[in-house]
Amino acid sequence: MQGTMLWFNRDKGHGYIRTEAGERLYVEESGFCPGEVPEGRCKGLTVAFERVDEGDAHAVGVTFEVADVPRRARMRRSRGGV
Repeated sequence: MQGTMLWFNRDKGHGYIRTEAGERLYVEESGFCPGEVPEGRCKGLTVAFERVDEGDAHAVGVTFEVADVPRRARMRRSRGGV
């Protein structure tokens, strides 16, 4: 499935995802794939995940879509030379 991150608080260890159908799903820090836990702002980023309906519905296997991850270009000045 795909959806959009609503918010994630690393101190609390949880957050929410809005699915394409408009449902809010709970996600814990352990629900992210290794290396995918957000460090900073992630609101509005597209994520792929699996929905689990055991007990309360929640998301697991959460990964961010690579095209959505904001990148900042940095220009370097040349230092002399040819």
